[in-house]
Amino acid sequence: MKYPILILLITFTFVSCKKTKNKNATDAKSGATVIANVIHYPQEKHLKNIKQLTFGGDNAEAYWSFDNTKLVFQSNNKAWGLNCDQIFIMNASKPLDSSEIPQRISTGFGRTTCSYFLPGDSTIIYASTHLAGKDCPPVPKKEDYGNKYIWPVYKGYDIFIADTKGNQLKQLTFNDGYDAEPTVSPKGDKIVFTSTRTGDLELFTMNIDGSNITQITHELGYDGGAFFSPDGTKLIFRSSRPKTKAEIKEYKDLLAQGLVQPTNMELYICNVDGSNLKKITNLGNANWAPFFHPSGKKIIFSSNHKTKHSFNLFMINVDGTGLEQITYDTVFDAFPMFSPDGKKLVFSSNRNNYGTRDTNLFVADWVE
Repeated sequence: MKYPILILLITFTFVSCKKTKNKNATDAKSGATVIANVIHYPQEKHLKNIKQLTFGGDNAEAYWSFDNTKLVFQSNNKAWGLNCDQIFIMNASKPLDSSEIPQRISTGFGRTTCSYFLPGDSTIIYASTHLAGKDCPPVPKKEDYGNKYIWPVYKGYDIFIADTKGNQLKQLTFNDGYDAEPTVSPKGDKIVFTSTRTGDLELFTMNIDGSNITQITHELGYDGGAFFSPDGTKLIFRSSRPKTKAEIKEYKDLLAQGLVQPTNMELYICNVDGSNLKKITNLGNANWAPFFHPSGKKIIFSSNHKTKHSFNLFMINVDGTGLEQITYDTVFDAFPMFSPDGKKLVFSSNRNNYGTRDTNLFVADWVE
């Protein structure tokens, strides 16, 4: 979902990796490099002064406050007593001590995903299953589905608002189905999110107070991970669009079980009302986690189109031209977001994890 269950993606990336301290070790089946104790690769010319912000666990989907000083993110760090993803807030310029537990925003129950600051930076929107049950919802076993890589889209997800101390303030969605992946317009007037309320995974917008829910996409497929352009007039998102009879049947059968298979996704752009929809990538494999460049003329995103077992960040013009590789990690880079002032980039990565499966947050100065 930008995504929903990070641990599943990490499992996919490390499908048969062995933990090792050998710097050059590779997976015997895939050839993917297992260890990546590097913070900055020399080819990463757009990144400067990279700083690691978290140390251990699964940390992802870090998004900036409007004033460029804080990050809200999801984590499943076992050292913090977590069994599945919860939402936390941290200072964007101060790395967490290895034993430091940041301020939790979510309830601590159920599973959460996709948090985002609301205008004023005093409140945060996020999705959670805590009303559907206090325990972590079960993760599907891919061996039950022909060993295919799948994501659950739990129908217990709804969208909530909390303050920066974790006080729960308001529930915004009440649909009997999946409502999640909310992000907020830089204009501060709208929220975009993904929902199954029409029977498919479509994009919707609503006002900041939850009113005026409007459907944006209408084609069969999982439309999600949407973000607004800097001027608030456009949306960028990723979608799986099944075309053949077999693909359509598989998609519908999985969705009926609350599942999706996100291994083939491309990027789409449209006006905020859904008009002028255009597909801007045709790269194959999984292209996802897109975010607008501060100019509004380019998109940064994560993709494994070059090497199936390695995700890196790429940039492309909004018309689909000018593809450029941004990061060169040997395993996993994703969830990039520019700070509102355009000076910094935050992203999640498996780099510098010493052969573990830890995914950490990194921030860098952006160089044009």
